[in-house]
Amino acid sequence: MRSFWSYLGELKRYPASLAVAFACAGISALSLGVGFAGIAPIIETILEGGDGGSPRGLSEMARDFNGSLVELPLLPGFAARLLTIPDGVIAELPPKPYHAVLWIMIGLGGLTIVGALTTFTHQYLSISVVQRTVTELRRRAYEKALRSPLGDLVASGTADPIARVVSDTAALGEGLTAVVSRGVFQVSRGLASFGVALYFNWRLTIVAVAVAPVLGAIVSLLGRRIKKATRRALREQASLYGSALNALRALRVVKVHTTEAHELRNFTAKNLEVMRQVFRARTARALSSPSVEVITLITLGVLTVVATKAVLDGQLDPESMLMSLGALFVTATALRPLTGIVTSVQAASGAAERVGELFEAPDEPGYDPSLPELARHAESLSFEGVAFSYPGATARALDGVDLRIEAGERVAFVGPNGSGKTTLLSLVPRLYDLDEGSVLIDGTDLRRVNVASLRRQLGVVTQETVLFPGSVRENIAYGVTGKTDAEIRDAAEKARAWGFIEKLPGVLDAEVAEQGLSLSGGQRQRISIARAILRDPAVLILDEATSMIDAESEAAIGEALDEFSRGRTTLVVAHRLSTVVGADRIVVMDRGRVEDVGKHDELLGRCRVYQMLAKTQLVGAHETRSDQF
Repeated sequence: MRSFWSYLGELKRYPASLAVAFACAGISALSLGVGFAGIAPIIETILEGGDGGSPRGLSEMARDFNGSLVELPLLPGFAARLLTIPDGVIAELPPKPYHAVLWIMIGLGGLTIVGALTTFTHQYLSISVVQRTVTELRRRAYEKALRSPLGDLVASGTADPIARVVSDTAALGEGLTAVVSRGVFQVSRGLASFGVALYFNWRLTIVAVAVAPVLGAIVSLLGRRIKKATRRALREQASLYGSALNALRALRVVKVHTTEAHELRNFTAKNLEVMRQVFRARTARALSSPSVEVITLITLGVLTVVATKAVLDGQLDPESMLMSLGALFVTATALRPLTGIVTSVQAASGAAERVGELFEAPDEPGYDPSLPELARHAESLSFEGVAFSYPGATARALDGVDLRIEAGERVAFVGPNGSGKTTLLSLVPRLYDLDEGSVLIDGTDLRRVNVASLRRQLGVVTQETVLFPGSVRENIAYGVTGKTDAEIRDAAEKARAWGFIEKLPGVLDAEVAEQGLSLSGGQRQRISIARAILRDPAVLILDEATSMIDAESEAAIGEALDEFSRGRTTLVVAHRLSTVVGADRIVVMDRGRVEDVGKHDELLGRCRVYQMLAKTQLVGAHETRSDQF
């Protein structure tokens, strides 16, 4: 519960709206209390004359009201003075019973209108405050997820943080709404009617309060069970979300492998588990309201019997008894929804804890604004004693890598699958933090600079091309600002993408479908390359950048990249022999280590790993003369 109540403090960001909302709730409750306390006994006194006497006017009833305030032992003196009707006002009140009834009904109508307007205003403002707060919490939660270390995301998957950002903040919002909107409203009305009960017979009312601890214990016991079950259900919902997300993202693969039934079975199993977790809370939810209702009704029944006996024995005024019990019944009716509100808060507390865990998780290292900016790369890129392991892995992905690359040098990385090529290049933008060693640019350890200033100098094209829903222009200019259409077109031309872009409806304004599925694989790859070119990077990282492009296009793009990469440090992971041969140096990797570094001909003569790669993996190697091996 502590996590949930801490988020109530977020509502203080809108103090004016909260103050007006709470004031309106108080006015609405006051109108209910005044109407209940005044109308019934006054009408009864007017019509029946009270105690067998003649009907009274408003002036006489006002004097009786002032006299009754003195007899209330629990009412503070200042409150009694505040509620006392001045003699000047009493003198102006109509003395005739008919006029009294007329004015009372007019007052009742006015109270009804005021109550309705203030109730609407309270609900409107309180819900607005909660939704603004939840919107801000959702934004901050998403920002936190974006700033999370990539390694944590790899280990946990994307579904859980998405569920915390979307589903859990929504559940938290429901709890906040229950407290600020329904809770404040019902409590204020309950307190108003409770005050009326105290006014008519404070002794009987105090006896009724004795049952409150029992009700609190029941609600607390059931609430803890609801909280635990709801937290488990939210966790399973995140797993369910991940199952659906993965299958729909890979729908093309699902369809061509005819695994719709398999994915449906997988989803159904997780869906049933969510239902089982929700069912664990259903009994507690179902018991909470009737349990409180039964105890409340039993209490009122016992009080009625006791009060009746006191009336028959002449120890209690019948009118006071009836009005006090009536007010207590209204109090119970007003407070009855609180059991549902408490269960909503308990359910929301599980979501609050999950959102809190996201906020408390460490940020990706390097986003500290106090860290210095990295100057534009101009000298060297070095790996010194680099070792790295993925979370949960038993073997190191990189082990003791030492390598120095001069500024402007084009270096190709080759090696068997799993040799660590992509992992090593992932350390340059600091997507992962090292276990041992250092990565340095111009002699500066990347851990000592602001990571944003590092990444602004990088252009990265990977085998897995990522495009976003939006226009072609937005996808090419992703991550940069202030670029003109001419600059965007120039980058597209260098990437050999303009040829198909100018044929699209809308050209640069053409919409790209989710995951870029409205474009071919080669077209997506060229847009990704244009995106990297537009950044004007000091370091260009190409991880199988031309793997989705045919040989003819690859040759044309290769020419553009050769031209563009001049004067830039270029790191290339490639399986095409033409790309490898054109590099200034080739780094051969195997099992997380650097096996050898050299030119193509040199490595063919001395490196067995490279010889094997040339025979089996480098595309185009069959064109090389056999006597070279």
